[in-house]
Amino acid sequence: MELRALRYFVAVAEELHFGRAAARLHMSQPPLSRAIRRLESDVGASLFDRSPAGVALTPVGVVLLGEARDLLERADRLRARVATAAGAATLTVGVLGDDDGPGAARQARAFRRRHPHVEVLVRDADLTDPSCGLRAGTVDVALTRGPFDETGLSVRELRADPVGVLLRADDPLARRGSLRPAELAGRRWFRFPAGTDPLWQAYWSGGEPREGPVVRAVRECRQAVLWNGTVGMTLLGHDPGEGLVVVPLTGLPPSPVVVAWRAGDANPLVRSFVRIAVAAYRG
Repeated sequence: MELRALRYFVAVAEELHFGRAAARLHMSQPPLSRAIRRLESDVGASLFDRSPAGVALTPVGVVLLGEARDLLERADRLRARVATAAGAATLTVGVLGDDDGPGAARQARAFRRRHPHVEVLVRDADLTDPSCGLRAGTVDVALTRGPFDETGLSVRELRADPVGVLLRADDPLARRGSLRPAELAGRRWFRFPAGTDPLWQAYWSGGEPREGPVVRAVRECRQAVLWNGTVGMTLLGHDPGEGLVVVPLTGLPPSPVVVAWRAGDANPLVRSFVRIAVAAYRG
């Protein structure tokens, strides 16, 4: 029973969909299906119930999932310890800097318990690079937000947060219980510089081309609204600061918090970081 086959199995078991699992693994579906059937042959039992309604774990699959997760975690921990002994005991993490909630705190504690001798270098990224340095090769893994171009990257969603529109407290719309993007047509929005990831730019512009001041950081977004009366999207639940309010914005999907890394990266510390992130944000 190979570790690669177990990784394939865990992906299918967590997604409960061969197509999504194949996309997550950056492979096509036919070889993934063949690998799972070979694993079922090795086990001597079916791991999934396949039907037109979808895919579900069999009782044997449920047992194997728990054991496989434990085994893969031990394997990653072994590789990480070997890497530490060989002197490769540094992990560079890119972050957008807007998530200091309980999920991030749990992850930091869990990673430190698991890898007490690994030095974690945190690099703050501005809003122009949702990959937080992954594409530039300056970080190993990123805690960031989507959506953005995932070409060449592996991405796992950890959480999704509702969004709102950032307004001055004296704006005529500031007392509304909620707003639709269409109600902001004609308003000047803060926006990101030319060349910013198009998917990222489009999402934070409410899906429409906008005119307004160019910003690169959260503080610049807030100051653009405070000084100029422009508008823009932000997260609900974050304190916008004195003189500003956030009104819920309807008709747009929530903003996903994700962990991202370069596809095919075999660094055991990256694998461990991703596994711990998923567990930490599940609470």
